Amino acid sequence: MGMHRDELADFLRRSRERLSPRDVGLVEGPRRRTPGLRREEVAALAMMSADYYMRLEQARSPQPSVQMLAALTRALRLTTDERDHLYLLAGHRPPEGARAGEYLRPSMLYLLDRLDSVPVQILSDLGDLLAQNDMAKALFGCVCTVAQEDRNIVLRWFTEPDVRSHFAAEEHEEHARQLVADLRAAVAHRGDDAASRALVTRLRAASAEFAALWDRHEVAVRRSHPYRLMHPELGMIEFDCEVLATPAADQRLRIFTPPPGGTEALDMLRVLGPQHRHDTAATRTSANDRS
Repeated sequence: MGMHRDELADFLRRSRERLSPRDVGLVEGPRRRTPGLRREEVAALAMMSADYYMRLEQARSPQPSVQMLAALTRALRLTTDERDHLYLLAGHRPPEGARAGEYLRPSMLYLLDRLDSVPVQILSDLGDLLAQNDMAKALFGCVCTVAQEDRNIVLRWFTEPDVRSHFAAEEHEEHARQLVADLRAAVAHRGDDAASRALVTRLRAASAEFAALWDRHEVAVRRSHPYRLMHPELGMIEFDCEVLATPAADQRLRIFTPPPGGTEALDMLRVLGPQHRHDTAATRTSANDRS
């Protein structure tokens, strides 16, 4: 990322001029000819030399560090969007946005309810299933009997053999690679925090396959990909999955749409309803009883 010195200088100057001394707890004084704060005042608030700040506004400085940008963000009382703009102008990636954790905003739940014609899920960036609509329950099964800490799509793939029975056998290897590569990207983005470290440790201990794939250090964020699912009642069905980022940095919206001409599967899922459960063992027992 390159540094845009002229634009950075202009943004700093205009941000300084928009602030009054009282905005930052300073006394205005009787002799103030220019609007906003003085350069020396911004430098003092950011705990940097006045000479260095002056060179920033004159587009003559070297690239500022992220620590210096954080100090300027505080000194100039920048909003989150303004902070991100400052970092980009200075040639740095903006800090990670706020995390929502397991909290789902009412607007997200409303969206989930309104998108009732296709399967939709809300996942954390680590793969924790946070919510799904009725169509998704009909497609993947209800996880209401699964403990909260076990509702992770990566964990279930590598620790519950029955989960794989719903995917085409020839695609198991590639699906496993994609899951691990996507998780690797999320862990790196989080900066190896406690939650991601605990999940990876648990997965490595539970699955030699996961450990081997993790050690390959493949990275690939899943944004759009096809799904071929072996539904226990509908047989093989196909969907296209679009992964959309939500305003929170750690939540994803997964929307499953049929390929052109493939709406019959949606109609059948709608008939099955949310009470349908993918209980492979129960399905096998029922089938044996009938025979």
